[in-house]
Amino acid sequence: MSQGEPLQFHNRCFPFALPALVLLIGAAVQGLPLRAQETPQGPLAPPPEHHVTRIGNTPEPEAPPSLPESEIIKRFAQKEDEYMVSRTRYTYRKTIRIQEFGEDGQASGEFVVVTEPARSVDGKLFEKVVEKPHGTLPHLFLRAEDLEGLQRIPAFPLTTAQLAKYDLKYLGKEQVDEIDCYIFQVKPKVVERTKANFDGIVWVDAKYLEVVKTYGKWVTDQGDMHSIAELPFSLSETYRENVGGKYWFPNYSRSDDTLNLKGLQIPVRIVIKWADFKPVPVTPQASTSPIPAAPAKP
Repeated sequence: MSQGEPLQFHNRCFPFALPALVLLIGAAVQGLPLRAQETPQGPLAPPPEHHVTRIGNTPEPEAPPSLPESEIIKRFAQKEDEYMVSRTRYTYRKTIRIQEFGEDGQASGEFVVVTEPARSVDGKLFEKVVEKPHGTLPHLFLRAEDLEGLQRIPAFPLTTAQLAKYDLKYLGKEQVDEIDCYIFQVKPKVVERTKANFDGIVWVDAKYLEVVKTYGKWVTDQGDMHSIAELPFSLSETYRENVGGKYWFPNYSRSDDTLNLKGLQIPVRIVIKWADFKPVPVTPQASTSPIPAAPAKP
C-alpha cells in the first residue's frame, strides 16, 4: 500500500465534536466547506471503543519548555518519517464499511470488505481481500475493486519530505482523550494537478510531539479528490493508536456525506478500522558461507 501518495473525505450524522475554533478555521482552509453547519451536531465523536491512550515503558517526560513552532513541526515530522517506515513492518486487518441511511436515521444497508497487507512477487505492497465482501446497499452496487482508491490515502501526509509543500499555522491547544495537544492548521502552498495535497488540521501530542489525530481532505487544482468515484466523501477524521508503546498508526477513520442519486438525497458513511497490528515475522536468511572443506587425511 502506498504511503506517500495523497487523497480525501460532510457531515450529516456526525456524532464527533470538533471545537468551534477548529471548524471555523478549518472552513477557511483553502475553501474547506463548513459542512458541519448543515447539522447542529458537528463532526463525529469517536465511538466508545476508540480511546486514545498513552502506553510505553519510558517514563513520562517533564513538561517541555516553550518550543518554537518550527521546532515542534520539525520534531513531529521526523516521527512521521519513522512511523511511515515502521508501518510497513507490521501486519494488520483493515475493515472498510460503507453504509446508507434511511429517513429515520437508521442504517438501511451496508457494504463490508476486509483486507490485509501483502506483497506481490516484485515486492510491492498491496491490500489482499481476506474475507468475501458482502453488501446489502439498497441503492449502490460496490465491488472490492471499487475501493482501490483508498489505498492511495497517505497514512502520514506530513513527513519531512512533504513539509516544504505546506504552510502550517499554530491554532492553540486542546485535549484529545485526555492527551494535551497542539493544534496546527495545514494548507498546501500550491495546489497541484497531478498530486493531491492535505488540507486540514492536525493534533500533536504536546509532550511527545507525535500526531495523534487528523481532520481534513485532499485537494488538487481540480477541487476535492475522491478516492471512491461513485461516492462523495471528502472530509475525514482519523484517530491513531499507540502500537508497541512506540508508534502511532492510524486505526480509525470516518467520513459522512450525502449522495445525490436520481433526485434522492441519501446519507452515506464510510468507516475504516485497522486492528490486530503485529510485527511481520522475520524470515531467516539462508547462510551464504561456503561449506568448509573436509580436513586433509593424515
